Amino acid sequence: MTTTIQAFLAESTQKASTDILAVLLRLPEDKRNWSPGGTARTALDIVAECALNNRYGADLIKTHKWTMNDQDAYRQEKADLVASGLESLEKLLEENTKYLIEAIEGVADDQLDVEVPTPFGNGPLSGIMRYPYWNMSYHEGQLNSIDMLLGN
Repeated sequence: MTTTIQAFLAESTQKASTDILAVLLRLPEDKRNWSPGGTARTALDIVAECALNNRYGADLIKTHKWTMNDQDAYRQEKADLVASGLESLEKLLEENTKYLIEAIEGVADDQLDVEVPTPFGNGPLSGIMRYPYWNMSYHEGQLNSIDMLLGN
C-alpha cells in the first residue's frame, strides 16, 4: 500500500494529539498544574503549548510566513489558555489539531520541497509539516515522566 507523506503526517499528528490529551487526563486533577520542581513545566503548560503551536504550525504551512514573533505575547497566550480551564484547553487542542491536519492534507506534492524561512533557518515544507507531530510526541514523553514521578 502506498501512502503520501501528507496522509502519514495527518494520521500521526492526530494520534499524537489524542495521546497527549490521554496522558493529561490520566494525571490526577490536582497534579495537572503541578511542577516537578524548579523551573520544570506543568502538564497543562505543555499541552497548552501544543494546542497553540498546532495553530501556528498550520498558519506557517499555509502561508509560508512565521507569525509568532512576540514571545511575551505567546507566553501570555499560553498562560491565559491554562487559566481558562481544562475544557477550553481540550477544545482548543482539538480545534487546532483539526486545522493543522487540514493544512497538512492541503499541501500539494510539488510543494513539499519549497523552502520556508523561519527564525531557526530555512527548511523544506515537508519538515515544517513534520514538526507538530514530533513536538507533541516529544511532549508526550515529558507528560509520561510527570505521571511516573507521581507513582503511576
